[in-house]
Amino acid sequence: MSDETRSRDVKPMRPKLAASLILTRPVADTVEVLMGRRSSKHVFMPNKYVFPGGRVDRADLTAPYARDLDPRVLDIMSRTLPAQRARAAAAAAVRETAEETGLLIAREGEVRSRHANWSPFRKHRAAPDLGGLKLITRAITPPGRTRRFDTWFFTADAGVLFDDRPPSPSPELEDVQWVPLAETRDLDLPFVTHFVLDELGRVLPPAPETPRCMRARHGKMVLEAL
Repeated sequence: MSDETRSRDVKPMRPKLAASLILTRPVADTVEVLMGRRSSKHVFMPNKYVFPGGRVDRADLTAPYARDLDPRVLDIMSRTLPAQRARAAAAAAVRETAEETGLLIAREGEVRSRHANWSPFRKHRAAPDLGGLKLITRAITPPGRTRRFDTWFFTADAGVLFDDRPPSPSPELEDVQWVPLAETRDLDLPFVTHFVLDELGRVLPPAPETPRCMRARHGKMVLEAL
């Protein structure tokens, strides 16, 4: 059975908090986004092109960040999450980006936490930076799936990166590359990534829109303002 098909045998489960980050950079007259291909060894969405991201870990709750989330982002997220978990989701997006692509969203600073999650930042004397993240959308996996996630999608300009190193592949994400926004639809994308790309266009300058959430209501997928 596919992870993206419903099953009557699946027991009701609570979605796990997760986060993803879409890095963008202007190139000539277009915008590029950072994407990678999930390993074929993954049970969940193998070989699909996605953005860096993953589940929120316990260590994300005490992330050693250099700058806090933008108050406007924190205000929106705090309507449905405790502030600590909202910050943890943003920290997870930054951490997963470092683990999966080698890119650090950080500023100079000491990381006192000894948790392995933050070792790439300690190595470069860089503290994770949440201040440049903007909120794109939220997507909640419908009930009846073998895996359910409550995923918050953030975006940030490449100017927030700690240095100019190129992205590198990892066991989680292969073929990591900058892709022109207009060409992303040529890749093998899961449904939720198509949705997030549409929402990205809504929140990019010059006229940002209110972020929306995609979730199931009475058996149908609906969009609601966050």
